[in-house]
Amino acid sequence: MIKAIMFAATLATAGAGVVYAQQSGTTGGSPGSTMGTGAERGTGTMGTERGTGGTMGRSGTMGAREGAQTGATAQMMTTLPQHATAVSNWYDQNVYDPNDNKIGEVKDMLLDREGKVQAVIVSVGGFLGMGEKDVAVPFDAVSTTQRENRWWLSMNASKDQLRTAPGFRFDRSKQAWTVAVR
Repeated sequence: MIKAIMFAATLATAGAGVVYAQQSGTTGGSPGSTMGTGAERGTGTMGTERGTGGTMGRSGTMGAREGAQTGATAQMMTTLPQHATAVSNWYDQNVYDPNDNKIGEVKDMLLDREGKVQAVIVSVGGFLGMGEKDVAVPFDAVSTTQRENRWWLSMNASKDQLRTAPGFRFDRSKQAWTVAVR
């Protein structure tokens, strides 16, 4: 349960700046904006390039941690994005093949610097955590539908295809996914 809450908080935090920037209509470089074009941002977004003492990064924006350090008030949303979906519709949910056979379970989602989901980590195989393998699939490889008021995740792959895919493991010391060594 705590893992699910942490997962949801991480995704919400990463996407909040993107949503605010889209709603407010701001562009990179203007005060209070969170994103700009790649050239304006350099390589960082959403406060990844922080100066010291609350100074602005190269993008001309102040990161979330800087705002907290300087005592700036967080931006609050007055509406929610129309086409957004809750993390709970994905996290720890089963993934099925086209024949409705369970082929895995979503364990994590990887975001790019702009808050967009790039990859889904699917756990396949194993029993009670033994022999499990975590593989990465592109976000757009997993499709969603609703069945009986629940989200149904599926992909055009078999359990065997996932088992033979390269494996990954979460390195707690780096707080990042790395190639699994077996």
